[in-house]
Amino acid sequence: MTSRGSVAFTAEHATLEFRRSYAHPPERVWDAISTPEGLSRWLLCSYARIDGRVGGEIELISGPARYHSIGKILAWQPPRLLEYEWNVAAVPEMPQGERAIFRYELSARADGTDLYVCYRRVTRQTARGFLPGLHAFLDRLEAQLAGTALPDWLERFTELRASYPEWSADASHPGQ
Repeated sequence: MTSRGSVAFTAEHATLEFRRSYAHPPERVWDAISTPEGLSRWLLCSYARIDGRVGGEIELISGPARYHSIGKILAWQPPRLLEYEWNVAAVPEMPQGERAIFRYELSARADGTDLYVCYRRVTRQTARGFLPGLHAFLDRLEAQLAGTALPDWLERFTELRASYPEWSADASHPGQ
C-alpha cells in the first residue's frame, strides 16, 4: 500500500486521500485516531474533546498552527469508521475558513490494519499544503503506533513538499 496521498480538485474544493497499512490491530489504531490521548502526540493536539457518537461534537486544537476546529461526528463505528466535520473560522492563511469533512476507515488484516483517510470539501488553497502536511502526520501516527520517536512535523513536511507536484511554491501556509 502506497504512503503517498492523492488529490482531486473541483472548481473550489479538493478531496485528499491516503491509504496506509499499520502492523497493529484496528483497536490500537482506533484509539490513536479517536481519543484525546491518542491524538495528542501524532496530530499535535493540545486540546481534544470528543463526544463519541453520531451527532456528538468534536473539538480540536491541532497541528503546528494550532487550528481550532469544531464539528459534528457524522459516523462513529468503533473500531472501523470515524467521520466528522472540520470547521475552522477564518484565519490569515484560510481567509474563508474551512468546512471540510474528515473520514478515517479501518480494515482489519491478518497482520494489522489498513487505514483509508479521506479529507473532502477542503478548499483548493488549503489542500495544497494539506497533502504533504497530512502525509507527515500519518508518518507520525505510524511512529506512535510502533513506539518509536515521532518525526518532527515541520522537518518531515519540508522533506515531502517535493514529492507532491500539486504543492504550490506560492502557497501561503505550510499545511495543518
